[in-house]
Amino acid sequence: MNIDFSKNVAKIYHGTTTVGLVCLDGVVFATDTRVTADGYVAHKKGKKLYRLSNHLAMTIAGTVADAQNVIDILLFYIRRYELERQTKIPVKAAATLASNIFISSRLFPYITQVIIGGVDTSPSLYQIDFFGSLTKEYLASTGSGSPIAYSILESEYSPSMSIKDGIKLAVKAILAAMKRDTATGESFDVGVIDANGYRELSEDEKNKLIEELR
Repeated sequence: MNIDFSKNVAKIYHGTTTVGLVCLDGVVFATDTRVTADGYVAHKKGKKLYRLSNHLAMTIAGTVADAQNVIDILLFYIRRYELERQTKIPVKAAATLASNIFISSRLFPYITQVIIGGVDTSPSLYQIDFFGSLTKEYLASTGSGSPIAYSILESEYSPSMSIKDGIKLAVKAILAAMKRDTATGESFDVGVIDANGYRELSEDEKNKLIEELR
């Protein structure tokens, strides 16, 4: 049986911009909130940033249903690991688990791409495509706006930057994508993981960032 996934696979890069980067003291994530179906804006407040544990988070790009299914499976195994062993799952182990989920469905692939990162012994970040390819990164971006985001990230990123500076850079990259990519827009979410755990920026904090970056 021949199955042509070419049309669906192409859509993995269509409809969003997500960013992740490793800082000296933690990991920063940022995503836009627009959800599109071809040229139609299907949702203006879509969630693309997910907490997996207090030290671990991920972003999604691609088909929403596929991404949500991957998240549900990941959450089950991560929580079971942490309950059985009474310790936090290593970031690399969680990323490898996600990779294995994708590999196990490679004949009928999940049409989604994820960035997973967190802090255990040190901050780390991984990118996984729909076939399960796993790469360790210092910075990563997915979605239709990623070429624009990368142009900002790669020109200004430094592994020695603080979380405060990393947040500004990640938001700057998302805002740039929102200006030029029609499938990226509305608003943005920012998540931070440091030694104190995971948190998301409030609306007031995001509004202040917008003013600073203007």
